[in-house]
Amino acid sequence: MSKTVIEDTYAEAFTGIYCRVIVTADDEQTLRKAAEDSTATPSVVIGRTEGGIEKYLTPRETPDKRVGAILQFWGEINPKKTFAESLLAENFIPNGDKFFTNISLYDDVLADSLHKPGYNAGSTLKLILPFFKAYGITDSQMEDFSSRNIVLIANSKATLNYTQKIVDSFIVSTSYEHYIKALCKIVDFPYKNTYCTKVKLDKCPITPQEKERLKEIAQEIAQMPPIVIPPNAKTLDDFSNSDQTLIQRLDEIFWGLIPKMFVGKFLTDVVTVGGEQKAEAIRDIVKRLGVELEDVLYVGDSITDVEAFKLVRTNGGLAISFNGNSYAVREAEVAVLSDSNLVTAVIADLFCKLGKKQTLKVLSSWSYQVLNKNKLDESLLKQLSTLYPDALPKVQIVTAKNMESLINESSAFRKKVRGVAVGRLG
Repeated sequence: MSKTVIEDTYAEAFTGIYCRVIVTADDEQTLRKAAEDSTATPSVVIGRTEGGIEKYLTPRETPDKRVGAILQFWGEINPKKTFAESLLAENFIPNGDKFFTNISLYDDVLADSLHKPGYNAGSTLKLILPFFKAYGITDSQMEDFSSRNIVLIANSKATLNYTQKIVDSFIVSTSYEHYIKALCKIVDFPYKNTYCTKVKLDKCPITPQEKERLKEIAQEIAQMPPIVIPPNAKTLDDFSNSDQTLIQRLDEIFWGLIPKMFVGKFLTDVVTVGGEQKAEAIRDIVKRLGVELEDVLYVGDSITDVEAFKLVRTNGGLAISFNGNSYAVREAEVAVLSDSNLVTAVIADLFCKLGKKQTLKVLSSWSYQVLNKNKLDESLLKQLSTLYPDALPKVQIVTAKNMESLINESSAFRKKVRGVAVGRLG
């Protein structure tokens, strides 16, 4: 064999999840079919993962003493999978990822910069509904899709199960009811203790003409460059000329064109649980339970939680930013940066036993030594020390002095945990 000169080499690296799986069967024919089908093009490439057969195993090499195979799978960490609605848009609308991102940025402009009267943060979920209808998405599809695309941060189920044992617990979410119902089934949480965006796609009529026009508009929005929101922008004039044009065009679409259609009912009738609606949900909860706002521990992460944070904090309750963006950190009293939700269970345990003042004192000296002194639940402490034997996740009191640095740290950590695209969204 003659020598071959290699001029250059090339490699790519991607952030993703890798796993090895052992599959066994009663006979080699069944095994080969299962192994080949699960790693073939329809299953992996189209399914946005990559897979292959590492090796076949003899009965002596498998746990159940049957013939087997080791399969390898790699899947991209899709940042939008933590945002069920963005994933819906991506899968059912052409260029849906860009479409969703642009509407979400427009939502931030209206809610946080221009403070449009009567507009709630998180109304992206309202604005995209006419387009879901145009592309034929049904309630049953949303339910099925939601049940198959729930991604939770580690230990979320255990945390919710624990908090339910020690205190009345609620989920207040901007997400559609389809997603929250699916979530509740997975984590064994009572749906009656949730507040979310109620919507019935099937009940709203749409004409063929509206469908075609909305599809054209969807692609127009998807092709728009992302709006750049200047720091401290308060008026339209604070934006660049090109972004002012984009905002005015989106105003025309959502407050001029769509309201004249049958599907305009989505914009008038659907109430998204974000912004002031989350604060209203907190008021309803304390009324239902007969408690005071100072008894509330609220955990949030985005612009949709700002009003709830303000309500809880100013009335003596405790507001926690968990992997929050700048909007959340600015309004919270404590910032948590963690890849496990178990920290939430720890803070809840402290809050229930010690109250707000002492809890803040413990968190200001966040360490295993301090947690041991304050009689943290033993099972929680054991789980925490197993997860983090060397150093605890970051938990810090938010002050005027450290706020900007915490915003930068939390925003960067949020992108790391949730993915860059969703990390940037409000």
